[in-house]
Amino acid sequence: MFDPEIIRSHFPFFSHHPELVYFANAATTQKPASVIRGIAGFYEKENTNVHRGLYKLAANTSQKYEQVRQKVADYIGAEKKENIVFTSGTTAGINLVAQSFLAPRLQPGDEVVISIMEHHANFIPWQQLCKNKKANLRIVPINKKGELDISAFKKTISQKTKMVAAVHVSNSLGTINPIKEIIDISHKKNIPVLIDGAQSAAHFDIDVNKLDADFFVFSGHKMYGPTGIGILYGKEEFLINMQPAVFGGDAIKDVRIEETIFADPPKKFEPGTQNIAGVIGLGLAIGFLNKINKKEARIYLNKLTEYATDELKKINGLEIIGRAKNKSALVSFIFENIHPHDMATFLGAENIAVRAGNHCTQPLMDFLKIPGTVRASFSVYNTFAEVDRMVGAVRETEAFFR
Repeated sequence: MFDPEIIRSHFPFFSHHPELVYFANAATTQKPASVIRGIAGFYEKENTNVHRGLYKLAANTSQKYEQVRQKVADYIGAEKKENIVFTSGTTAGINLVAQSFLAPRLQPGDEVVISIMEHHANFIPWQQLCKNKKANLRIVPINKKGELDISAFKKTISQKTKMVAAVHVSNSLGTINPIKEIIDISHKKNIPVLIDGAQSAAHFDIDVNKLDADFFVFSGHKMYGPTGIGILYGKEEFLINMQPAVFGGDAIKDVRIEETIFADPPKKFEPGTQNIAGVIGLGLAIGFLNKINKKEARIYLNKLTEYATDELKKINGLEIIGRAKNKSALVSFIFENIHPHDMATFLGAENIAVRAGNHCTQPLMDFLKIPGTVRASFSVYNTFAEVDRMVGAVRETEAFFR
């Protein structure tokens, strides 16, 4: 049976902050002891560079590094570990695809299609690329519940569309997008698709092969791993034909004065010394996640989210933003007479950590005609008692401003 208290015991952070209600999980998750110990142990006992030494310790580190690549491939259903590129995070992965894959293909008048709910990391790279190439960025709207308008999406893509980029789970609304349908619709017109899985990789069973995703990106720090490490999955035929956007050592086959021959993927996209400890930590985070029954965890988090939503809706003047039928474990809300930053400040004074603002989705907030929201995002170590504390504090804050 799923027990958040048992899971919570694996996270040293909470023993140091027993008074804190941590509902900022969409920003970053806490780290289990196994990840923390593994990173510290690497630096204490094994610190060597990868692919640069023939002595035993360096060879062992290189082996562990590549074992994590295989572990990531297995975790997301990739056919081969060579489809997995280590990056510094979701943002870096998206930028790599924009610059290495799409930029050489994009011509004036071409189009890139994204949704209005995209995080800035999946908005700005395409916006800037379109500006530089004199191409057009097309935006798919959402309905009143915060769900992607699929009929509008079908009308938006065309023969001019050279790329579709879509978030799997909205970090602001909690909306779970129908990415399989998005991919299938796009592929009927031979349009490649990138999926931003930053908010989904920790919670759902991802199978990029079944999805037929062309690119899938996510970050370690949102799935109980360290910051500064992320993953770009790409189909082999695309990665082979992509040129690197960043150049340096360990990403080459041969360098002469006249010419450089780059290594095969994924190596050609990993120049310089990578975040080795981050890779080790990511592997341990995946090991931790593999021990959790994801189905039971989703059932629990759905109940927790429904409970929080129902209790918050009882408060005078509170409006829930994002009411999609298919939704992840977060609740965004606003008050007409209380700025989100003021609400978050009052909650912070009660040791309740939430995020307030536009959540790096400013175009979405402009579309909704609101300044931002207060966002409570939940994870496997959160409890119903914590929700009650938050709801009580929101009630008190509303009464104060009233």
